[in-house]
Amino acid sequence: MHEPELIAVTGAPDTVVELAGLGKSFGPGVRALDDVSLTVHAGEVVVLLGASGSGKSTLLRHVNGLHRPSAGSVRVLGTDIGRAGGAALRALRRRVGMVFQQFHLVGGLTVLENVCTGALATLRGPRLGLPTYPRRVRAAALEQLDRVGLADQRFQRADTLSGGQQQRVAVARALLQRPQILLADEPVASLDPESAAQVLQLIAALAREDRLTVLCSLHQVDLALALGERVIGLHAGRVVLDRPVAGLDRDTAMGVYGARTPPSVPVLTP
Repeated sequence: MHEPELIAVTGAPDTVVELAGLGKSFGPGVRALDDVSLTVHAGEVVVLLGASGSGKSTLLRHVNGLHRPSAGSVRVLGTDIGRAGGAALRALRRRVGMVFQQFHLVGGLTVLENVCTGALATLRGPRLGLPTYPRRVRAAALEQLDRVGLADQRFQRADTLSGGQQQRVAVARALLQRPQILLADEPVASLDPESAAQVLQLIAALAREDRLTVLCSLHQVDLALALGERVIGLHAGRVVLDRPVAGLDRDTAMGVYGARTPPSVPVLTP
């Protein structure tokens, strides 16, 4: 039986991310995204699932304006990424937090100062040491560290923490921005299974508390099904699956990795 095509709800009041025919090429013959159309609504926890090179990271980098589309359009929190100037992109990035696979912490700095760097976009001038951050920033950073369970380690050097702890520091740093959207690009790829599960559970819990919209790229099917409310599968730069997690079985999700030609994508009910 032929599956109906994806029907995107365009312009809904709670739409925070809208991609329409998004294409991205990196030179001749290097096409990372191909005609990607989807919408993400406020408060959704969405997992981008797919193998390395499927386009997950490239898609995320369009959401915070690190990439500009080669074709189609990207609108995030009302900002047209393809047309936005530098000031508009900087303003948008203050509303979009990012957690990376590599933690991007400064190992020689304390945990608390690493979290404080999440506020640099809102401050004028350089900061040389923890005392040079405003008291309000230090207090907010400590609050975020407490939420991720690391307040007691605030004066510890970041490079003395375990991998899972360092990623929790990176989450706290992103949340210090008070973002509306949190992007997580393979945030547990370098962690052991137990630490990976803990970090993803933490992200899901904080998203519920803050009513955050989350887009998280993963390549582990079981973790995707445990974290997400919705799974978007990518293969060769195209969307091959877009389903709520409820009712999505593991074998169907695994089909993302065996896709040869993109099948019809089922209707997603917002």
